[in-house]
Amino acid sequence: MRKGRAAAILAGLAVAVAACGNAPTTTEPTASGSAPASSGAAKTLQGVKLEVAAKWTGAEQKNFEQVLKAFSDKTGAEVTYASTGEDTGAYLGPRIQGKNPPDVAILPQPGLVQQYADQDALKPLTPEVVQEIDANYTPYWKELGSADGKPYGVLIKAAHKSLIWYRAQAFDDAGVQPATTWDELVKNAQTIADSGTPPFSLCGASGWTLTDLFENVYLSTAGPENYDKLSKHEIPWTDPTVKTALEKMGEIFGKKEFVVGGNSGALQTDFPSCVSEVYSNNKGAMVIEADFVAVEAVNSGAKVGEQAKYFPFPKVGDTAPVILGGDVAVAMKDSPGAMALLQFLASKEGGEVWAKLPGYLSPNKNVSPDNYPDELTKQLGQTIISAGDAVRYDMSDLAPSAFGGTDGKGEWKVLQDFLRNPSDVKGAQEALEAEAKKAWK
Repeated sequence: MRKGRAAAILAGLAVAVAACGNAPTTTEPTASGSAPASSGAAKTLQGVKLEVAAKWTGAEQKNFEQVLKAFSDKTGAEVTYASTGEDTGAYLGPRIQGKNPPDVAILPQPGLVQQYADQDALKPLTPEVVQEIDANYTPYWKELGSADGKPYGVLIKAAHKSLIWYRAQAFDDAGVQPATTWDELVKNAQTIADSGTPPFSLCGASGWTLTDLFENVYLSTAGPENYDKLSKHEIPWTDPTVKTALEKMGEIFGKKEFVVGGNSGALQTDFPSCVSEVYSNNKGAMVIEADFVAVEAVNSGAKVGEQAKYFPFPKVGDTAPVILGGDVAVAMKDSPGAMALLQFLASKEGGEVWAKLPGYLSPNKNVSPDNYPDELTKQLGQTIISAGDAVRYDMSDLAPSAFGGTDGKGEWKVLQDFLRNPSDVKGAQEALEAEAKKAWK
């Protein structure tokens, strides 16, 4: 699992880029035996212009643009990309109100599917797109892209969020090994700090990373049943299970020597800058985030499997946590081009183009892990496909956007305030509950 190499990643990138530049124009069957709409629509999409909006920037944006280029080469459609920034709702809201939405939007929270469906801002998927989803996805992933039982979205990108990435040299210098329990992690952190390196580079300016940390700790300490209840606000955030999780987080937040730049510095460090602090600047030893850290580690000059390694998020309680995230593609304009793109993204063919690029995991069960560019990603991809009963979806992404997906508000802001003052567990709980009541009313 830790034997991936940046050379393999970059080689995969080169192959994929080359493939995109020479995308076939002949029809290829999907897993269901039918041809993707993009293949059959090659002539009719000549001259068609589509706009796709997503949150990705930097390397993630460049990789997605290669997938869009493969679609364009295949169909003749002209696709432009617009970045929404971290706050997808703030970007899309005015455009929806102005009746000028993008043709296709990539939503970082499935909770937004229901929100926009309630506003009549989404176009139901055509039977052809639904057929592609049924052929390539499990019912669980299809449900995440649906609202009131009607499919509106395609889960096009998955994320394994229960990982801790580390700089091998920092561990070697301190003489520590990857932890399997939370207590070991905290003990190792102290040893690393004593060696002169802050153990954690926290991405505090990006509030969603703090929700990921909370979710891993909470799933492990409170268990899957309580996780489900809290995700639906069936138990309050003032519940003792939340107190336990926040107190565990406070074991990291409460020691300034544990955090690169201290707590105030962490609150000014976004993702992916926190990754650069570990692998470019050698200021920290670990960053707690998903598989897509690999993209930024490679950009920082680290070789995955050598300088950049990871270990599973350690058990804090009785449950070994596995948190999944994902991005949902939806159509906001009723056009053949938008539906053709969604069908391409849902297809085995589209997934395989993306799988050859770094920092991507596919929820498409027919995208073979053999397409991934390194052993690390292959094994993570298999985890996504064969996830067990204890696996849970990112809690904040399931919540109403006002609570779990808005920069500077809701859960993001309260956890940032908690990072600023980790001694006030009760205050954080009360603030979280107050925000939740507003969002779920």
